[in-house]
Amino acid sequence: MNQLSRSISRRLLAILMATVVSWWGWTPEVALAQTPTLLQLQPSKTPTTKAPTSIQPYLDRVIDQLTEFRLDNGMKFIVLERHQAPVVSFLTYADVGGVDEPEGQTGVAHFLEHLAFKGTTRIGTKDYQAEKPLLERLEQLDTQIRAARANGKQDEVAKLEATFKEVEAQADKLVNQNEMGQIVEQAGGVGLNATTSAEATRYFYSFPANKLELWMSLESDRFLEPVIRREFYKEKDVILEERRMRVDNSPIGMMIEKFIDTAFTVHPYRRPVIGYDQDIRNLTPVDVEKFFETYYVPSNITIAVVGDVKTAEVKRLAQIYFGRYKAAPKPQSEIAPEPKQTQTREVTLELPSQPWYLEGYHRPSGTHPDNAVYDIIGGLLSNGRTSRLYKSLVEQQRLALNAQGFSGFPGDKYPNLMLFYALTAPGHTVDEVAVALSKEIDKLKTEPVSTVELERVKTQARAGLLRSLNSNSGMAQQLLEYEVKTGSWRNLFKQLDEIVAVTPADIQRVAKAAFTPENRTIGKLLSKKA
Repeated sequence: MNQLSRSISRRLLAILMATVVSWWGWTPEVALAQTPTLLQLQPSKTPTTKAPTSIQPYLDRVIDQLTEFRLDNGMKFIVLERHQAPVVSFLTYADVGGVDEPEGQTGVAHFLEHLAFKGTTRIGTKDYQAEKPLLERLEQLDTQIRAARANGKQDEVAKLEATFKEVEAQADKLVNQNEMGQIVEQAGGVGLNATTSAEATRYFYSFPANKLELWMSLESDRFLEPVIRREFYKEKDVILEERRMRVDNSPIGMMIEKFIDTAFTVHPYRRPVIGYDQDIRNLTPVDVEKFFETYYVPSNITIAVVGDVKTAEVKRLAQIYFGRYKAAPKPQSEIAPEPKQTQTREVTLELPSQPWYLEGYHRPSGTHPDNAVYDIIGGLLSNGRTSRLYKSLVEQQRLALNAQGFSGFPGDKYPNLMLFYALTAPGHTVDEVAVALSKEIDKLKTEPVSTVELERVKTQARAGLLRSLNSNSGMAQQLLEYEVKTGSWRNLFKQLDEIVAVTPADIQRVAKAAFTPENRTIGKLLSKKA
């Protein structure tokens, strides 16, 4: 492959991954089913024998330094003391995402995440008592505009919109833009951000260790007294523009939306986390407020504190600040199970784009006993330049500029997909790529994986996990992901035993069961003909 082709491949692959990450909310660093985050804290000498360098001493140290406690209102904290440097990372994990949204309100979880940065009754405002009636007036005007538009009263719409702009301008004068971010930055904080996925919403940043109480104050106020209506309509425009950029004006974004909607017929995984355009437009402050009141209750929130702290002090301050939250039952979303797929599904789009080929197979959730086997399969096929797909499709046959795949799309809390994708090389077709991919998948069914190759995949993945656990923020993410999704953070380390136990026979068994025509969904993004 020449340098120009490599450059094009990297840019287009980056577009695809940016679409997957930012639009669907999938984050490789914390995704439960991602091979690099779950495998090898140790390499094994053989597929069935543990290496002398056991993970147990590492796990013992974590157990010694980690404390769990739950407040009376149901909110849980995980505290890991790490005193190597005077810094601490915080992660607030709300067990709610796109799958929990009411029908017709897709995007509300992501919208709420945006609004969580707008401040409280004390932060982000110059005078909340003066601001509040203006925000209520804007909501009234928006309701009137909708009604007038629905009745075809265009003159009335124009007058109401003019009034809306006037009131909005008055409200804007009372807003202290990004005041929370400024407070965090001035106190030495870094990494203030959040993500919304199909299954969770995460808020995180880091502080110097002596700012523990400041974090407690800021974060507890953030979800105790949020002002959902502040800059609501401006933020709606921001999100709509984000959707246009990631989906409506992006061929691969449109392809992913169509593909996932084809692969799932019932389960809410089929809906984009960012939401459908019309749903976003129709969301009201009342919709977002109701969603917040339902899901942002103490029993549905888990917090990790990792770094140079004393557990006793964390517990004392948590009682003071987060103990103010009123207890409420953990919400239970009624998620419809996806029916078993019985035949190949296919979706084809013709757009101004490089040709892409996508292929997905349904697989069980991340807590299934075969989860480790799927991780190994993902590593064998897609883990770097030594992986089977890269060596065959890219280097040897030169059918694709890149070819990869991963488990856990678009989430892993429920049965999901193992997704493969390839960017077709110039002069070749997506059908050629499909044939080549099929051959590599079939080899998993018919040819036992060698001991050497199996060990290489485990060794490669070991570094990924160690890197993610090395930072306070990475450790916080991993601990919470396993705590909430599997019931215990200890499963982060127990996964190693399951990985070591995977055999070539397991790989063949799972491949034969999962990679069948009736379980397959195909996506073809073709270059639009002039």
